[in-house]
Amino acid sequence: KEFMGHQIPPYAILSHTWGSNEVIYQDMLLRRDSDAHDVNSETKEGFLKVLGTCKLLKDHYAPLDWAWVDTCCIDKSSSAELSEAINSMYNWYRNSEICLVYLPDVSSGADLYGSFRQSRWFLRGWTLQELIAPRRVKFFSQDWVEIIDRYSWAEEIQIITGIP
Repeated sequence: KEFMGHQIPPYAILSHTWGSNEVIYQDMLLRRDSDAHDVNSETKEGFLKVLGTCKLLKDHYAPLDWAWVDTCCIDKSSSAELSEAINSMYNWYRNSEICLVYLPDVSSGADLYGSFRQSRWFLRGWTLQELIAPRRVKFFSQDWVEIIDRYSWAEEIQIITGIP
């Protein structure tokens, strides 16, 4: 669903690294416009990220009912929409209630800090705005276990990113 202006409800935003098999905007349109579930989109690896995000909101972040996920909320087939999205991204993160950072390469096991430090997420170009723009940022492991929030590991994140 698309919201404009003052009608935008409180929402969470997902920060993640893209994989090779993401759910895209057109997949979501197919799901919305079809009575049956689109099996093709449900088998995509990226669908599990969208599902995990929604489940996390439902189970732990009520009353947040809305999530924004870049892979399926931006119509990348429209150059105008893509350009607008790129220019609006910082504000979308800043205006979110919380940013949920999904780290599929981090397990919640023994060497948590070691795998956190080496996560591919810290190598992405968009990471900086996704890290600093939101009011609240929480990091989650590959199985959606909360690792830490941005402020609790501020010093460690500063060491990892090299940004004071």
